[in-house]
Amino acid sequence: MWYLGKLKGVYATRPSAGPHKLRECIPLSVLLQLRLKYAMTRDESRRITNDKEGLIKVDGKVRRNYRFPLGQMDVVTIDKTNEHFRILLDNKGKFIPHRIDAKEAGFKLCKIVSKKIGKNKIPYIVTHDGRTIRFPHPDIEIGDSVKLNLATFKIDGVIKFVNGATAILTAGNNIGRIGVINSIEKHAGSYDIGHVRDSRGHTFSTRIGNLFVIGDGKTPAISLPKGEGIRLSLIEERDAKLGEESADDDE
Repeated sequence: MWYLGKLKGVYATRPSAGPHKLRECIPLSVLLQLRLKYAMTRDESRRITNDKEGLIKVDGKVRRNYRFPLGQMDVVTIDKTNEHFRILLDNKGKFIPHRIDAKEAGFKLCKIVSKKIGKNKIPYIVTHDGRTIRFPHPDIEIGDSVKLNLATFKIDGVIKFVNGATAILTAGNNIGRIGVINSIEKHAGSYDIGHVRDSRGHTFSTRIGNLFVIGDGKTPAISLPKGEGIRLSLIEERDAKLGEESADDDE
């Protein structure tokens, strides 16, 4: 998922313990070095994050750990350049920083992975990035996505996990693809399967645990990265690259 340079050696920065699992995140230093090209070495990325001004914010909070783990839907803000990025997955399973505006950087989508009643009969939900939110709305269920305000850390809206919702795949052979949920197959004692159709009419299926709903089927709640989650065939990729090269030559 990191796509490290094959001529740079065999070692990479290990993400520190944090809100995302080890295999589902990318360390902050790798983002600064290999994705944004703001640092040439790990030492430079460490200096950027350790700056006393707090140059790097993740989900609205200053982070000074160059190994801090970044996962799906995290919002990274760089105050020095006034830039905002949302961490997403492309259809090759690679983490990409998708540039967004300041308005969209004010919220993030969180998938509900658990819903329980805790001590003193207080209901709470747990999101995919390890957040615990108490006293949620009774209609919120496992699999739904909530729109979390990064200024107040309160829920501004809910996207239900239902047929017709727009979803992005976060794991499996179709990772990074985006489409509309057509149907859900229930399999007692095994994995439930979701069937998805993309905007080109291609259908594919995956475990429902790999689905992350991002819209109601009409308009996604977030802006989509380049390619909009459409997987191209090898021939289509070749033609697209040739088209870009010819356009560059014309310029």
